[in-house]
Amino acid sequence: MQWTQVFIATALILGDGLYNFFKVLSRTLAALFFQLQRSDATGALPIADRSSPKTSRISYDEQRRTQLFLIDQIPTWFAVAGYVTIAAISTTTVPHIFPELKWYYILVIYIFAPALAFCNAYGCGLTDWSLASTYGTLAIFVIGAWAGASHGGVLAGLAACGVVMNIVSTASDLSQDFKTGYLTLSSPQSMSVSQLIGTAMGCMISPCVFCFFLRPSRIWGLLEVNTLLLMLLYFETWLYWG
Repeated sequence: MQWTQVFIATALILGDGLYNFFKVLSRTLAALFFQLQRSDATGALPIADRSSPKTSRISYDEQRRTQLFLIDQIPTWFAVAGYVTIAAISTTTVPHIFPELKWYYILVIYIFAPALAFCNAYGCGLTDWSLASTYGTLAIFVIGAWAGASHGGVLAGLAACGVVMNIVSTASDLSQDFKTGYLTLSSPQSMSVSQLIGTAMGCMISPCVFCFFLRPSRIWGLLEVNTLLLMLLYFETWLYWG
């Protein structure tokens, strides 16, 4: 009767992920629709059958913050070029690290990732709650089913989950950082440079941490085990049962 537990757990995780995804997506689209309606109503001229639209006065502090924040804004072409460059690098290098994750899987992920990242960033701004793990769970099922169990679908799904979570969580983290920069009159360009410095440091520190966990370590001073193997066993068990 263990197969029933597997299907029930799979249905629960998939249902929870889809529910949160469509909930955030629908609320995002509804908020954008009402915002566009308000902007159209603000620019309308008063006529006899309709009263003049009520315009809210913006304080001097808000005007100053908006002015300073937009002066040093990041060019759109730079953001698009950076995203395309990172996508090309990931599509080329990640399949060499995880051969089960083919290059076209990563290409499809980077095509649909901006929509997921936008929904996650907008939802995180409203609720202060990032749904990166939910989108990563959805990527596990999609890429894992696409690859198939006989072609390393387990590893491909886990690797795809990592790629999606990095993209989606970075979007929400950056939106929160820029929100803080807007409130503190900070320059978006200087914040972007600091983010690049932090990312470069992470690229050097993360392999060192990986090598540290790769070495055998003692549990309660009695048994010497490989910590990385325990982590892999935990994630593979979660994937099989979830």
